[in-house]
Amino acid sequence: MSEDAARAALRARQGAGARYDADTAPHDDLLLARRGTAYFARRLTMLSDAALDEASLLPGIGRRHLIAQISYQARELALALKALRAPLVPEEAEWRPDVALAATLPARALRHLFDHAVKHLDVEWRDLPGAAWDRDVRLLSGESLSARETARRRAQTVWQAAIDLGNGGRVADMPDALRG
Repeated sequence: MSEDAARAALRARQGAGARYDADTAPHDDLLLARRGTAYFARRLTMLSDAALDEASLLPGIGRRHLIAQISYQARELALALKALRAPLVPEEAEWRPDVALAATLPARALRHLFDHAVKHLDVEWRDLPGAAWDRDVRLLSGESLSARETARRRAQTVWQAAIDLGNGGRVADMPDALRG
C-alpha cells in the first residue's frame, strides 16, 4: 500500500474529529522526520539510565548532551512554526536553550524532555495552515528557512543523531532519501 493510500485509510478509520497535516504540507518529509523520531526514540529506550552517561560517537559529546541537543532542536522548530500562526507568549519568545544544563537532568527528566519536545513539534506541524508552509521561519541562530524545509531539516538531524548515540543505529537503517 502506498503512503498516500495508507494515509487515506487512516483518515477514514479515525473519522471527522481527528486533526491532520494540511494538504499542502510536505508529507514525504514529515514522514521521514516522524519515522526518524521513532527510530531515535527506540535507540534512546534501549539505553539504560547509566548508559546515558557514556560518550556518543561524536568526539567530545556525551549521549546526554546529544539527547538535549536533539530535544531542543525540536523545541526551537516548534516555537518558530508556532510564531507563523499565533504570537508567542513572552516565555516562548525569550526562550534560549541551555543544552549543558539540560544534559545534567536526571535520566527520567531528560527522556521526558525529548518526548515533550517532539510532541510539541508534531503538534505545530499538524496545526500549521496550508499557506503557512511556504512562509519563512527564523531560527535562534538567525538562519531563515521555509516552514516546509523544517521537516527535511529535522529528518536529517534526528536520523543522524540516532546513529550518533552509538548504540547500534546504522547508516543502513537511514532512508535512502537522506543518505548521501
